[in-house]
Amino acid sequence: MSIKTKALLFGVGLLFLAGPVLHAQPERPFRQMDDPTKLDTVRSIAGYFTPATKSKKSPDADGFIQRWLLLEPISKPNFTNTVFTDSYLRKAFDTLYFPDQFTILPKNGEKVRVGDNELTWHALDSKNFNVKLFRFAYGLHKQVYGVIFWAVTIVNSPEEVKNVRMAVGSNSASMWWLNGEEAVLLSGDRRMVMDDCVSPRLTLNKGKNIIRGVVINGPGMSDFCVRFLDENGEPVRNLTITGK
Repeated sequence: MSIKTKALLFGVGLLFLAGPVLHAQPERPFRQMDDPTKLDTVRSIAGYFTPATKSKKSPDADGFIQRWLLLEPISKPNFTNTVFTDSYLRKAFDTLYFPDQFTILPKNGEKVRVGDNELTWHALDSKNFNVKLFRFAYGLHKQVYGVIFWAVTIVNSPEEVKNVRMAVGSNSASMWWLNGEEAVLLSGDRRMVMDDCVSPRLTLNKGKNIIRGVVINGPGMSDFCVRFLDENGEPVRNLTITGK
């Protein structure tokens, strides 16, 4: 037996002893059977949110903003998230769904009419660093797929802070504004990852700053997370969050 043949057989033997070669499996698309709420017989938001109070709230230890006014989902049927290109999103988000959409400072319980539907704003504190929009909709017995969510909050800063960046993650696509100016656009089919996209340098005004966001999703889960990072990449914590 030649040296080459012996070496080849020896290598095969090592592979046999090592066991089968494992290959990374491609990520499966979301399927209805993957939906964790299939085992959730109690449809409630209590496990994920608490009602916001009148007292001011600070960001969590990592700077994430947990107090939001959330509008019940607007129906926007999409059977796939791959359509969420920049041009598609700008058209979808520029569409006027309800009066004063880009200027409203909603109150808890306030209602708006979208087409034939009357939707309610809810002032809530998320129990997690991320805001679980799917659970918000599911718990309120609202549409969970093919939807648009609007979110508004007010961040109060004790002083002017320059060169901050808004850091956002969302599932799926979203757009965010600070004081009426576009800050971040997250396009495409994506899962939520903290600090997935960050804005250019922004300035937080002394006093009131209004954050407005819109999240769109077809199939699958929906959630988002938002925080500010200073010029050193550290979370901005010296803020208070209110609903008005």
